[in-house]
Amino acid sequence: MSISSLPTVNAILNSLATVFIIVGWFHIKAGRKESHRKSMLAAVATSTLFLASYLYYHANAGATRFTEEGVVRTVYFSILITHTVLAAITPFLVGTTVVVALRGNFERHRRIARWTLPIWLYVSVTGVTIYLMLYHLWPPTA
Repeated sequence: MSISSLPTVNAILNSLATVFIIVGWFHIKAGRKESHRKSMLAAVATSTLFLASYLYYHANAGATRFTEEGVVRTVYFSILITHTVLAAITPFLVGTTVVVALRGNFERHRRIARWTLPIWLYVSVTGVTIYLMLYHLWPPTA
C-alpha cells in the first residue's frame, strides 16, 4: 500500500467508526448493554487505527491544499475549522468516557457520553466530508 492511498483508508476507517458509534447508540437505547459495549469498543479501535494512519500520513506527506475558490471554499474551511477544533478534544472525551464506563460508573458515563457521542460523531462525519471535498469533489490540481 502506498502512502497516497492512506487518505482513502482514513475515510473508510472514519466511516466505519461512524457506523459503530451509531449502532452502539441504538444498542444502548434498546437496553442491549453488552452489544453497546462491543460496538463502542469497535468504534474506539477503528478511531485509534484512523488516528495512527492519519498522523503517519501527514508526517510523511504533509498537507493537501484546498484550491477551489468562491463559496465552496468558505464552506470547506468552516467545516475544517470546526472539525479540527473538535477533533483535538475528541480523544480526551472518548478516553474519559471509556475509562469511566470500564470502572462501572455508569451514571457519570451517561453524563459524559451525552457530550462525547455527538462530538465524536460530528468529527467522524466531517472527516469523511473533508476527504470527499478535498480529494473527489474539488481535487487539487497538479
